[in-house]
Amino acid sequence: MDLRAPLVKMIAQLLQDMQIIQHGGSGYYSCISIISRYNKLLAKARVLFPEDDPLIDTFEEIPESDPKDPSDKMKVMQSVRVESGQAS
Repeated sequence: MDLRAPLVKMIAQLLQDMQIIQHGGSGYYSCISIISRYNKLLAKARVLFPEDDPLIDTFEEIPESDPKDPSDKMKVMQSVRVESGQAS
């Protein structure tokens, strides 16, 4: 079974969830669950692609952090959005 298509759908769902969370409250959200989910999806993607595939190397793991300042949260969410956007 080819798991690449479901993986791309899960990344698209992550982007939708991020948008809902960000619009739900002006900075009153945690970035940990989003970053954790992104990193788990990236780990699964690395298993699906051959080690010598240069495409998977364009994605970077995002360090888990939970900034309190809304502008710092936006930067974290933006990095997840940029990294995830490559897969769409």
